[in-house]
Amino acid sequence: MADRTRQNTRGIIRGLAPGKARGGAPQSGGQGAQDKPRREAILDLSKYVNEPIRVKFMGGREVVGTLKGYDQLLNLVLDDVEEEIQGKLSPHSSHTKISLTPPPTEPEPHTRSLGLVVLRGPLITIVSPVDGSEEIANPFMAQE
Repeated sequence: MADRTRQNTRGIIRGLAPGKARGGAPQSGGQGAQDKPRREAILDLSKYVNEPIRVKFMGGREVVGTLKGYDQLLNLVLDDVEEEIQGKLSPHSSHTKISLTPPPTEPEPHTRSLGLVVLRGPLITIVSPVDGSEEIANPFMAQE
């Protein structure tokens, strides 16, 4: 019993070979980490640096700005950012009061200038260039 205690205090775990972690993987700092080829990024944003891009978020927000930098987690740094706010009726708008004119079906969207911002990668759903993109007809809609 005393032998087990001494071995555990030295960091030796019963059943593991020296230099190996649980699961058989080499411990960090070993030669096995140097043998692996470096993984390429799925999305190459280098061609869009200093170009205007449009970014959409999970909550529905949308911004347009100039890409200045990015990292592996898709965190983005944008400059001259403008947020495109979809018009929503506020509870304090004049259309909530009784009036003879019907409320508009959709309020006008407007923009808000934000300047230099850092966008968190986990919240981003769509990244697209502003130049070279155009809206096309939905090929899956039923023909009328």
